[in-house]
Amino acid sequence: MAADAAKRDLPSRAPGSPGAPRDEDRPMTVLEHIGELRGRLIKALLGTIPGMWIAWTYKEYLLDFLLAPLAQAWRHLGLGAPTVHFSNPVDLFVAYMKITVIVGLMVASPWVFYQLWAFVAPGLYKRERMYAVPFVLASTIFFAGGAFFGYAVVFPAGFETLLGMSGELPSATIRVQPTIMLDEYMTFATRMLLAFGVVFEVPVIVTFLSLVGLVNWKQLLAFGRWWVVIASIIAAILTPPDVGSQMMMLVPLVVLYFLSVGLAYFLGPKVPPTPRKSADGDKVL
Repeated sequence: MAADAAKRDLPSRAPGSPGAPRDEDRPMTVLEHIGELRGRLIKALLGTIPGMWIAWTYKEYLLDFLLAPLAQAWRHLGLGAPTVHFSNPVDLFVAYMKITVIVGLMVASPWVFYQLWAFVAPGLYKRERMYAVPFVLASTIFFAGGAFFGYAVVFPAGFETLLGMSGELPSATIRVQPTIMLDEYMTFATRMLLAFGVVFEVPVIVTFLSLVGLVNWKQLLAFGRWWVVIASIIAAILTPPDVGSQMMMLVPLVVLYFLSVGLAYFLGPKVPPTPRKSADGDKVL
């Protein structure tokens, strides 16, 4: 009895106040959303530490791997021994740190995508939360596939095109010779790899929006012409200023979008047929 009386005398905490248990059926407040996002970001960052530690152990091999497309184009054009330079004593250390962060992020990408899903999941229905594992797997595969496509396909062709602009000028009195700075190359390469990884997430995002009923395949198909324009702008911004590299990003963007339209057709909610009008004006199916 005394314990029951003590419980009744305890002041009740208002919903949303610090320390109060959250009712799962109650919408989260703005502060709760911010706190949840902060917690998920911290967990995602902590998950990259093991991959970063491994990457730092093999940093020289990873730098060699990242420079391989440049060296291949350099040798193919007959420019001599491939060489990169750095003007600041800390540039090489910064380059290794960039490699460490990128590799750590890629190794931990399943964990990072899971944290993203866990942040979004509370706003979904129970049936939609069942897509967690396919979402994480597909996001990881497409992100890694996009980065690999940029490295294995776009980098060799793009570097050969850009370095091929060097050589003797028409007067034959002066030669334009490339001097690649390590920090500038690392900034360019990491930005491109991340860009290709992100744009390859298009089918995952579009298919997810279709599965939760926000869009359907007919709407996506109708938006296709506008997507071609948007993809052209994205490719022009993210890739080097040559047509070949831009097309290498534009074509996958368009193909992946229409692939997601097909996935939305088979996996998304069925769209009722558009009613047709008969000769007397009545609507018929």
